[in-house]
Amino acid sequence: MDRIDLATIGDYVGQTVTFGGWLTRKRSSGKIQFLQIRDGMGYIQGVLVKAEVEESVWERAGQLTQESSFYVTGIVREEPRSSSGFELSVTGIKIIQIAKDYPITPKEHGVDFLMDHRHLWLRAPRQRAILRIRAVIISAIQSFFDERGFTLVDPPVLTPSSCEGTTNLFHTKYFEEDAYLTQSGQLYMEAAAMALGKVYSFGPTFRAEKSKTRRHLIEFWMIEPEMAFVDHEQNLIVQEQFIAHIVGQVLSQCRAELAVLERDVTALERVLPPFPRITYDEALELLKEIGMELPWGEDFGAPHETAIAEKFDRPVFITHYPASFKAFYMKPDPNRPEVVLCADMIAPEGYGEIIGGSQRIDDPELLASRFEEHELSEEAYGWYMDLRRYGSVPHSGFGLGLERAVAWICGLDHVRETIAFPRTLYRLYP
Repeated sequence: MDRIDLATIGDYVGQTVTFGGWLTRKRSSGKIQFLQIRDGMGYIQGVLVKAEVEESVWERAGQLTQESSFYVTGIVREEPRSSSGFELSVTGIKIIQIAKDYPITPKEHGVDFLMDHRHLWLRAPRQRAILRIRAVIISAIQSFFDERGFTLVDPPVLTPSSCEGTTNLFHTKYFEEDAYLTQSGQLYMEAAAMALGKVYSFGPTFRAEKSKTRRHLIEFWMIEPEMAFVDHEQNLIVQEQFIAHIVGQVLSQCRAELAVLERDVTALERVLPPFPRITYDEALELLKEIGMELPWGEDFGAPHETAIAEKFDRPVFITHYPASFKAFYMKPDPNRPEVVLCADMIAPEGYGEIIGGSQRIDDPELLASRFEEHELSEEAYGWYMDLRRYGSVPHSGFGLGLERAVAWICGLDHVRETIAFPRTLYRLYP
């Protein structure tokens, strides 16, 4: 008999099937045993009636402990009361291994304990649901760009300099030279866009910021599109279409997983373009009205972003930030050079910035002056200047932090649950 998996169990109603799985828990009423079984693809309850199975099968079921592995054979039944809609009338069990003293028991455990056992915690229904949603988000990201003619380009992980001129970099040696783990592939994507028109990167990035907030990881994944002949306004339209597409795919494919997380899907169903837009100046006024006044020229912190987001029922763009605290490559507004043609997309429900984007400087003289202001060497960034010397065009792009997007869509309290093995300030194990 061919082995099946629980993702397709509904195709076998009334039939005898065999599949491999693990025991999550069991209970017995004396003459009936109820086995909660998972196979990585789904969950099902197996029911054994003592009077209807061989004594050896009954005894083997009794030996099973939490996370024991086994092959199970039985008849698939419809069961509307089950979360899967099906149940298995067990007729046979072949034990692979009896697990002894599985450390993550049904009782409450602290976060540090669970993170120390992250390799096992992944088996929990909640963690499985998060990783399934993450996978669908990744698929949606790729389909959005692939269907719109973007080319996936892979920037280097080892770089000779910083994308944004900061010092929060992981340093290493590249033979005799200094090198750094990348904190963004954006500059390389600009080069690729001049060759391919519309490109995106999808890879790991690293920031050596000693931050312990619920929004920060040391190692995280970034999606960074870059588009030639696209201005600031067109860039915003792509971004809102992009986010609406991702959320729509999760709603379409992950209802069961969202239910496991007890996610309020009505909040996600409102994520439809166009998204509201306010300028940095308007955001300052909004904050002043609620007693959170900031001087012009100061960046927003997490509490400010949360307060702004509470005024809207979907993601909101904050545009035209002061140039003084934004990256050197952002194009100034021609009508008001002290602000730049940029936007941060702030997620609702207190999840903060999930996208940062801008139109890039395309004038070589202006970029040269930015190099001087930010003390960036021509030796390190000369190749980037070449993009302005040889056929410069208007171009724009943005970056999405995958883990923050997953946290928001799943409704999680902390980004540490958004990736299989998170790297945080004090955690490099497992």
